[in-house]
Amino acid sequence: MASPRKTALILGASRGLGLALAGEYLKRGWSVIGTVRGTRRTGLHDLAERAAGRLEIERLDITDAGEVVALRRRLAGCTLDLLFANAGINTGVADAADDTVANATPELFTRVLLTNAFAPMRAIEALADLVSADGTIAAMSSGLGSVANNTTGCWEVYRASKAALNTLMRSYAARSAPSKRTLLLVAPGWVRTDMGGPNATFGIDDNIPKVVDVIEAHAGRPGLAYVDYKGDTVTW
Repeated sequence: MASPRKTALILGASRGLGLALAGEYLKRGWSVIGTVRGTRRTGLHDLAERAAGRLEIERLDITDAGEVVALRRRLAGCTLDLLFANAGINTGVADAADDTVANATPELFTRVLLTNAFAPMRAIEALADLVSADGTIAAMSSGLGSVANNTTGCWEVYRASKAALNTLMRSYAARSAPSKRTLLLVAPGWVRTDMGGPNATFGIDDNIPKVVDVIEAHAGRPGLAYVDYKGDTVTW
C-alpha cells in the first residue's frame, strides 16, 4: 500500500524562492498549498495548471493578521508535514554599502522588520497546530542573519530583519520544548531572483533542490537548526 502523499504549506510562493520550492516539492510527489498576495495571476497559477490537482493556491498577505486568521480557518482539518514561511522583502537598495541605518527611514526599517521577522513568526504561531507532531516548521533566513559572521557591515536593515527572525524562531523553539517537531532556519545562499538581483552567485535551479534535500535530511530530528543550502550549520 502506497504511503499517503505528504503536504507542504509554503507561505509566499508566488515567485522566486517560494515558487521554486513549490515546484520542487511537486516534483518529489508532494501536495502543496502555496500562498499569494492579492488576486493577481502569478507564476504559481501557471504551476497549478500543470500540477494535476496537487497544488492549491490560498490568498495571504502575511503582514495582515486578519488574513492569517482567515487562512487558519480555511485550512481547519488539514494536516501538514511541512510549514515553510518564505515570505520576505529586501530594502530596495541596490548597493550593499547604501543599506545602512544612517540611510534608512523609520518607515523602511519598520516595514522590513515587520515583513521579514514579525509577520512570519506570527503566521507560524497561528498555523503550527496544523503541522503533524513529527513534522517540520521552517523559515527562510539568510547567511546575513548571522551576527557572528557579520564582519563587513552593509545590508544593515536586511541583516537586522533576518537576525530578528532567527532570534524569534529560537524563542519559539525554547517555548515549544520538548517537541518532536523539526524546526529549521534555512539560508539558501545568494540566489538570482527579483529580490536577489541579477548579480547573485547562484541560480534557483542550483540551490533550491539542495534546500529541499537539507529539509528532508533534517526531518524527524527534533529541535532547532540554522543551516545553509549545503546542510552546514550557520553560526548564530
